[in-house]
Amino acid sequence: MGYWNMSRSLEQKVALVTGASAGIGRATAIAFGDEGAKVVVAARRSEQGEETAATIRSRGGEALFVRADVSKRVDVEALVDRAVQAYGRLDLACNNAGISGPHLVFTADFPEEDWDNVIGTNLKGVWLCMKYELRQMLRQKRGAIVNVSSVAGLTGGWFNSAYYASKHGILGLTKAAAVEYAKDGVRINAVCPGTIRTQLAEQTMFKNKDGVSQIRQAALHPIGRIGTEEEVAAAIVWLCSDAASFVVGHSLVVDGGFLSRSGPVVVQGVDPQALT
Repeated sequence: MGYWNMSRSLEQKVALVTGASAGIGRATAIAFGDEGAKVVVAARRSEQGEETAATIRSRGGEALFVRADVSKRVDVEALVDRAVQAYGRLDLACNNAGISGPHLVFTADFPEEDWDNVIGTNLKGVWLCMKYELRQMLRQKRGAIVNVSSVAGLTGGWFNSAYYASKHGILGLTKAAAVEYAKDGVRINAVCPGTIRTQLAEQTMFKNKDGVSQIRQAALHPIGRIGTEEEVAAAIVWLCSDAASFVVGHSLVVDGGFLSRSGPVVVQGVDPQALT
């Protein structure tokens, strides 16, 4: 599936995307570039981040890579400064960088170090990015920020409590900041993806070779399949565009119906025994 094209709706805009070395961040950075924005690609992994920037340039866009760990204030401040130094302004930001932490470890057994790492990257990292992005956007009196949460920010489960807490926290942070800065011309929203076929998902949920995990995940989504990175990227681009000019403090669910279901979903052609 290709990228949704809005006829280069972001011409002359400058966009910053964190966690852009892979997954939703990479797809979003490329989508911004396809819509005409100059893109600052941020990630911890330099080789993959440079590859994302090179892909944007190969498609006719303009991009640069900046290595940054969003859990570190010095890195984030330098990242925003580099974006403004390179392009003169910052119009759009997608705060996407995140980690999962250990899987299926319950709260009483969850290691403190892992808790700090997950919250430090997923929640503190979004706050730090917003802190410095907002300072620049307020000087310009205009901007749009989209924070990447998850359906895990709207529900609970067994994945791990730190992940759920961080994704819930992103939504609270998004709503609070959206109210604070809406009158200043800066719109802040969030997206909440369901199961998306990313590198992280492949490593955590789709490990088994017989495909049962993929079937199970698809069955949890009434649309009958797992989402794509490009579909989430399209939602982020829309929230950043003038087409969403009256959308403020919203948590846009992109989940194929995951949160709307009230019971087991039957997927045509799938053996129910595979889901047990």
